[in-house]
Amino acid sequence: MGTTTMTTTRHLLNRRKQTVPKGCLAVKVGEASGEQQRFVVPVTWFNHPLFMQLLKEAEDEYGFEQKGTITIPCNVHTFCTVISRIGHNNRDQHVGCFRVWAG
Repeated sequence: MGTTTMTTTRHLLNRRKQTVPKGCLAVKVGEASGEQQRFVVPVTWFNHPLFMQLLKEAEDEYGFEQKGTITIPCNVHTFCTVISRIGHNNRDQHVGCFRVWAG
């Protein structure tokens, strides 16, 4: 996992409020049969072709009727690879993606 370009910060959000920074959105990542992890990504990344492919996979898996947090049905390593590429392409922007560690 390339932490230099994707800014995967071990950043704990306010545990009580679980607030997401302005301009970002939380997504759950993981296959249905396995553990899922929560990531916070900039909303601008939702227009990136690689991220759009992940959203298409989510649509194929769950349809448009997802309740609550968007779930991306791929393994975490694959997701990290995709966001690393997106982060590399958008390295001039200040906002990056980070994983929310529970604990």
